[in-house]
Amino acid sequence: MPQISSPLVGAYYNAVYNALAPSIASQTTLVALSLLLSLIAFAIILAVTFTLFSFIFAWIERKVVARAQSRRGPTYVGKYGILQNVADFFKLMSKESIMPNGADKPLFKTVLPVLTALFIVVLAFIPMNGAFVGIDTTLGLLAIFVVLSFSPLMLFLAGWTSGNKYASMGAHRSIVMLTSYEIPLVLVVVAVAALANSYSMGAIVAAQQHLWYAILMPIGFIVFFIVMLAELERPPFDLGYADSELIAGRLTDSPASYYGIAVMLDYTRLFVGALLISELFLGGWNSIGIIPQFLALIAKVAVVVLLVIVIRATTMRMKINRVLRLGWLYLTPLAVANLLITFILFVR
Repeated sequence: MPQISSPLVGAYYNAVYNALAPSIASQTTLVALSLLLSLIAFAIILAVTFTLFSFIFAWIERKVVARAQSRRGPTYVGKYGILQNVADFFKLMSKESIMPNGADKPLFKTVLPVLTALFIVVLAFIPMNGAFVGIDTTLGLLAIFVVLSFSPLMLFLAGWTSGNKYASMGAHRSIVMLTSYEIPLVLVVVAVAALANSYSMGAIVAAQQHLWYAILMPIGFIVFFIVMLAELERPPFDLGYADSELIAGRLTDSPASYYGIAVMLDYTRLFVGALLISELFLGGWNSIGIIPQFLALIAKVAVVVLLVIVIRATTMRMKINRVLRLGWLYLTPLAVANLLITFILFVR
């Protein structure tokens, strides 16, 4: 039977319950209010975490890409331009929200906020260390990818409901690519779970205490990294945007505030993807010496993100026929081979 617990939310619940118990007589009200406040506290922590990540790594990406193109990047707003993204965010949010005439407005307005909420739910299943996890379950890995499986449909709706032909073309490109790369993704995830003999994220990280899975299954690591680039639609797999062909892809004709949410969502997806790579293949929060677990995980996430940024700055966008060919003819057979090798060599 699957087991579910929530150590961090439970700790907040106990603290709030003990603080409110002297002043609230009704047990039902006390329990409900304590649960609500503990969930709100955890949601705030998640929101602050991925918001800080978005602003910091967006600044780093702009600086790295600028250096690759012999530019300086953000400079004036804040020390070394560190606050430029904050200024850009408030500028976008303050502009008038003008919807395209042909848009399905109710659906168009709700798609990206709902998708952002889905990725926040995914973050609740990903532990930052042995204790910092919102929902700790023996089926955590399955839960993560079940939730993520909705993202291709939501991204397709984000472009199709805008009523713009370029956005619709970008949405169709995205869903064809994303669904094609789901198969090698799932095959590698199954191999990781088989190697750890568990679908629990905590158990998978604990199993890498002495040797990372990136070393034990290098084929699976390479396939997963490439597939994650495609799932995140980062270059060279950014077919949904394709500014040189589709103006701005599925964001064409989007209002400024909607564009701001889309940018924030992209960095949230990048954060989730880097966390998954770090915990499934790079040992997660397992550290060497006296380095705190959380810092060890963040350092690995930072390295993964920097690699993704460097790839963006140094590679060209692939044509869709080559993207699909790579997924079906190369990554899927490699993922199958990785699964077979894992079962033959490591699974008893």
